[in-house]
Amino acid sequence: QVQLVESGGGLVQPGGSLRLSCAAPGRTFSGYIVGWFRQVLGKERQFVAVISDSGGSVYHVDYADSVKGRFTISRDNAKKLVYLQMNSGNAGDTGIYYCGTGGPYRATNAGQFDSWGQGTQVTVSS
Repeated sequence: QVQLVESGGGLVQPGGSLRLSCAAPGRTFSGYIVGWFRQVLGKERQFVAVISDSGGSVYHVDYADSVKGRFTISRDNAKKLVYLQMNSGNAGDTGIYYCGTGGPYRATNAGQFDSWGQGTQVTVSS
């Protein structure tokens, strides 16, 4: 398992933007899948976005329908970070955001990942 650390959460107004970061201290994400999931109280962890490393500098990204066109997942291997850029936020984006790794290529089910961070809270509200 890999220790992950999320950061960048906070309060944002509807229509606003945030950028979340996911780090694996002392390790690189090169060759690994990294996904972002959102969880609200009493509900299961839901898929938001995932970036899969298919080798070399080629990556495949997948998004939940609710965030397509608004969120962008990206990775900076030199900085050992994976980002989630959140734009045009709405109340449905509120929750604790977790990054996960250790799953198979293009995995979108939280149960397929074996390593998680502690989460970062995102609240979209006026």
